[in-house]
Amino acid sequence: MKRAIYPGTFDPFTNGHIDILERACNIFDEIIIAVAINSQKRPMFSADERAEMIRESVSRFPRVAVDTLQAGLLIDYAREKNAVAIIRGLRQVADFEYEFQIALMNRHLCPDITTVFLMPNEKYTYLTSSIIREVASLGGDVSDFVPEPVLKRLKARLGLG
Repeated sequence: MKRAIYPGTFDPFTNGHIDILERACNIFDEIIIAVAINSQKRPMFSADERAEMIRESVSRFPRVAVDTLQAGLLIDYAREKNAVAIIRGLRQVADFEYEFQIALMNRHLCPDITTVFLMPNEKYTYLTSSIIREVASLGGDVSDFVPEPVLKRLKARLGLG
């Protein structure tokens, strides 16, 4: 069985993330979405809230699990979960430079786990969780860009009808 880890802060989870997940499901037998806690970011939702929204959003994918990634190296988590790969989405060239450095370090730390870069559909290349949070917080309609469970929680968090 080929298991992959799809890590990210996912604050919030978007249709772009789902697009990458769908592509990864065509390659791997099982995928664990690992919700990361990044001390350098101030998330709108807690890790548990993000994990719950993702579970609701990906319930139609039987081979996908959701977990929270505690402190420590992602590569150690991937090894612990017997993963063969780490999935990373690339939207633009700027993403590649950073992701490439991380992938090379992970390869150095654990040569048996491969980083797989997947590109989303072009309609999601400009979509980021930061943009979603900003547009939603200013009252903009983000319904085309996030799954329904995420939209409901965004509206509730922001006090929007």
